[in-house]
Amino acid sequence: MTETEPNEPEPPARSMPEPSVPEQRGTARPPEEEEEEEEPGRSVPIAELAATRLAQPGLAEPVKELLREALGSPDAPGTATTGRVYLDSVTVTGYRGIGARTRLALAPGRGVNLVTGRNGSAKSSIAESIETAFTGTNARWERLDPTRRGAWRNLHDGASPRIEVKLAVDGDNGRSTLTRTWNGDDFGDSQGELKRPGHGKVPEDEAAWARALTDFRPFLSYVDLDRMINGRPVELYDAVNVILGLGDLGTADSRLREEETSLRGAAKRSEAEAKVLKEDLYELPDEGRAIRAIEAFEATGGPDLAALTELLATLPAADDGRLAELRLAAALRGPDPGQVTAAVARLREAAEAVEATRATDGEDALHRAELLADALAHHGRHAGEQACPVCGTGGVLDADWARRAAEQVTVLRREGEAAGNARRRLTSAVQEVRSLIRVPSSVPAELADVWREWGACRTIDDPAALAGRAVEAAQAVATACTDASREAAAELASRDERWRPLYGRLASWTALACEVEENKPRFRNLGKARRWLKELVTELQGQRMEAFGDESQRIWEQLRQESNVSLKKIHLHGSERATVRKLVMDVSVDGAEASALSVMSQGEQHSLALSLFLPLATAADSPFGFVVIDDPVQSMDPAKVNGLARVLDEIGRHRQVVVFTHDPRLQRAFTSQELPVTILQVERAESSRVSVRRVTDPVAQALKDARDLASTKSLPPVVRTHVLPGVCRTALESAFTEAAWIRHHRDGGDERVLQTAIDGSGKLDKVAAIALFGDVARTRDVYGELARLCGGSHAVEIVKQCQRGAHGFGAQISDPHRFVDRVEEIVEKIRRPQVAAP
Repeated sequence: MTETEPNEPEPPARSMPEPSVPEQRGTARPPEEEEEEEEPGRSVPIAELAATRLAQPGLAEPVKELLREALGSPDAPGTATTGRVYLDSVTVTGYRGIGARTRLALAPGRGVNLVTGRNGSAKSSIAESIETAFTGTNARWERLDPTRRGAWRNLHDGASPRIEVKLAVDGDNGRSTLTRTWNGDDFGDSQGELKRPGHGKVPEDEAAWARALTDFRPFLSYVDLDRMINGRPVELYDAVNVILGLGDLGTADSRLREEETSLRGAAKRSEAEAKVLKEDLYELPDEGRAIRAIEAFEATGGPDLAALTELLATLPAADDGRLAELRLAAALRGPDPGQVTAAVARLREAAEAVEATRATDGEDALHRAELLADALAHHGRHAGEQACPVCGTGGVLDADWARRAAEQVTVLRREGEAAGNARRRLTSAVQEVRSLIRVPSSVPAELADVWREWGACRTIDDPAALAGRAVEAAQAVATACTDASREAAAELASRDERWRPLYGRLASWTALACEVEENKPRFRNLGKARRWLKELVTELQGQRMEAFGDESQRIWEQLRQESNVSLKKIHLHGSERATVRKLVMDVSVDGAEASALSVMSQGEQHSLALSLFLPLATAADSPFGFVVIDDPVQSMDPAKVNGLARVLDEIGRHRQVVVFTHDPRLQRAFTSQELPVTILQVERAESSRVSVRRVTDPVAQALKDARDLASTKSLPPVVRTHVLPGVCRTALESAFTEAAWIRHHRDGGDERVLQTAIDGSGKLDKVAAIALFGDVARTRDVYGELARLCGGSHAVEIVKQCQRGAHGFGAQISDPHRFVDRVEEIVEKIRRPQVAAP
């Protein structure tokens, strides 16, 4: 059927998509293999694993606390994930080679789908449209020269380009719709929107899988194949490192490293300023306070900070109150406006998110859930009472009501998850801003008002008001403190021409040195925490990298058919923060070690790229239940194509695999190896009118055509004698060809030899000889073998009539329906290759 009809009613949603039913005929899997295979288990989340490790003895509690802070809570708001996502359909209008609306329908579940079509049929336009819908761009477009990026609209119907992808998400009640549209002629000027049942509409880049599109990219085009091999080594390292699930540990280490760097920088500043201060103090040899300061600096074991603090407190007695105020003002520091501004920005984003959920059903569901939960709590406290406390109706609040109410609370809370998450993020953002509002116990009188205004921000409950006031108040305090500190330091310096110029500097340095001294235990603990993380990363990276490498090697072994290149080991070289980091592939050629890319052919390189991409795209932690591959058969020899079909079949047991190809060898590889597959054919007519149809079994299609002819009333004689037997001959020829490929594959023969034989046979008896015996020369034995297989010479006569009708002599068929039945019986025998008689 042509998939260019108006929108069809959507099938009912499934909580778990089922495997697609294969359309291309092949021997069915054994019953035990028809069961939906269980996917390898997901990795334990890093935060959860780290929490378990931290609960074990052997690490000081302060170090554990630092690690817990850096790792964060595994249940932090915003970490909720979506169910696994499958493709239901893609509808394209006015994009690249597609003009009028074209729809590709898929079964949203596990299984392999081959989308075939000749070059120029627009199948790659469909493949790219899926990637573009999710990401706003695609790999081919990014590699184009800027001067060639203008021709992305369809020439015949590109006024309103639009891509719509229907998605099935595990656990959702209904289909989600991902839409991308364009405003202008710039390809990058597009908007993506996701509409998900129970979650409302959100921009595509705010979808739950937004980050996963980078970490577990489910798209592989022919451009990506080249990039996987010839791209920058650091990019491949980073891509593999992400799917190892160690990103959270890297983030935690970054937090620890930032604080460690800050403390180390403070210590270095203190050391550098101490040297300069000592030199300046030596310039005052007759100043007692300078001498005392030098003695404190040169005390055994390092500067005597207590003595310096006491010295700074013993200024001249005159106007001691004023001196105290000046010292206080000189040392006072206000809040960091940049830090406050960043926190307020997050607060405003969280507030906007809450506002966005108020108009959704999720907010209402959350309120209803809270109301029902309160009612259940009341019922629990008054178990014997069944009357409604609101309306007084008796006998309604019984155990059955409580059960139904509890179930409803669960459903409503799930529906209100988005609103709840938004509220929790808002609460966290408010707490973050309030945590920055700290007022010293003592402040100079002239700064009391601005500090009071700053402290009052903690009492503001309204998030919008808090956001509006906090930045202004923080800036006011910071500016006032900076000005007051500068003025106080100037006044202190001016009180004594010789000593006081050093006082402000010495006071600031002493405060800094005291802070450094106080933070020394924390600095040491930061080092211990980072070493603990490094050891954990090394351990987990080794374990998980081994699993990834094993999977890549397993796929390579399937794809390397007839290749003398062995993939021995894959490992990461360097670290996440290293300048030089890369993915290293150890290979050998006939047992001798070699550099991977230098010894591989183009086809082998593409096979290696697939061996790396497929474990990345199908990682257990990926939210994507699908993988889209465009033109993976490039430069592959026939044996590797057979291996690719087996690999795709294995992946299709727990993923939805959509492969676009113009090469008929991949379809034939599935058929000859009796692997289930759904075939869809893309065809392009004039004015970029593109249609998609499911390709049924060619044998079954020919038999159906024959039955349709046989059922025609008043069948013309020429149709009975020539057309009908010719169609039946097509069914026989297709069956013989299919059997030939299956037999040849079972015997392990060279595919090129068989293809040459079939192409050059020309006659049905030669194709039959190949199918029945694997030997084109045994045409004389064909009829005898047919009689043996079918239990009589009637089969031979049927085949001869098909031959006569197809070659102009004409066949005498008295009962067309009976004739087609006999042909179908012969076909069923042919399609089960057996060991022929010698």
